[in-house]
Amino acid sequence: MNTPLPRVLLTGFDPFGGESLNPSWEAVRRLDGELVHGHHVVAEQLPTCFGTSLRRLRAALTRSKPALVVCVGQAGGRSRVSLERVAINVDDARIPDNAGKQPIDRAIVRGGPAAYFTSLPIKAQLAALQKAGLPAEISQTAGTFVCNHVFYGLMHALREKPQVRGGFVHIPFLPEQAVAHPGAPSLALDTIVTSLRLIVGTALTTRRDRRLGGGATH
Repeated sequence: MNTPLPRVLLTGFDPFGGESLNPSWEAVRRLDGELVHGHHVVAEQLPTCFGTSLRRLRAALTRSKPALVVCVGQAGGRSRVSLERVAINVDDARIPDNAGKQPIDRAIVRGGPAAYFTSLPIKAQLAALQKAGLPAEISQTAGTFVCNHVFYGLMHALREKPQVRGGFVHIPFLPEQAVAHPGAPSLALDTIVTSLRLIVGTALTTRRDRRLGGGATH
């Protein structure tokens, strides 16, 4: 009897805010079914909706039982792949989600911690991306829309599973989206997919994060 391979769960979102596509889903679905360092990649699309996105995420965690989780979201206006450091316990929506909900100053988990830090080795991931010539940065804010909602919900769900690493990555518009947003930066889909593959591989092969420029380790 064959033992199933350990899994990596990647999530992306459906389009929102009037966009016809979401680069996060376009990228992660390209990786669905790949093998990365002996791990089988499973992609899951989440709705850009408060509440429903977390229910879908929790169901995917139960179904796939991953060793690693990387949630990915669109950040129009950013020019680099952003490795998010921290999720905060607040929903504060500038625009309605895809279900028409627009929570203001509402806790994601009532009574939960003010914030959770990523458990991904973001310093090692940044170094790997930069060495490969890929545009990347560490971000100190995941916003307060559905991306942060999912990031916080993920880390809350993993709080009692220290063996499972998880975190969030923001990516720019695709070039075809940037046409409708004059002056907005973009990245080619192939570049994003390559970046995510390297992010996953680095997480799977890095036990202890590295120091860069005297920064704290994670």
